[in-house]
Amino acid sequence: MKKDIHPAAYRPVVFKDLSNGDQFISRSTVATKDTIVVDGEELPLYKLEISSSSHPFYTGVKKMVDTAGRVDKFLNKYGNRNKK
Repeated sequence: MKKDIHPAAYRPVVFKDLSNGDQFISRSTVATKDTIVVDGEELPLYKLEISSSSHPFYTGVKKMVDTAGRVDKFLNKYGNRNKK
């Protein structure tokens, strides 16, 4: 790598997926307030809502989120259209 081309805050950061608990270390300049100890070393922690280890496109597992019975309401209203 060329010297003096990266920002001063370019350091190892732990990215943690909150949906499944997976974590990985990558170099980044992201600003964080939290820290975590990994392999005896304290590193900055950045929390993710979703990553490639939990995203349905990459995992092949599709989850249907039904908040307040929206799917049931839809099926009750429009479900019998094809039946004649």
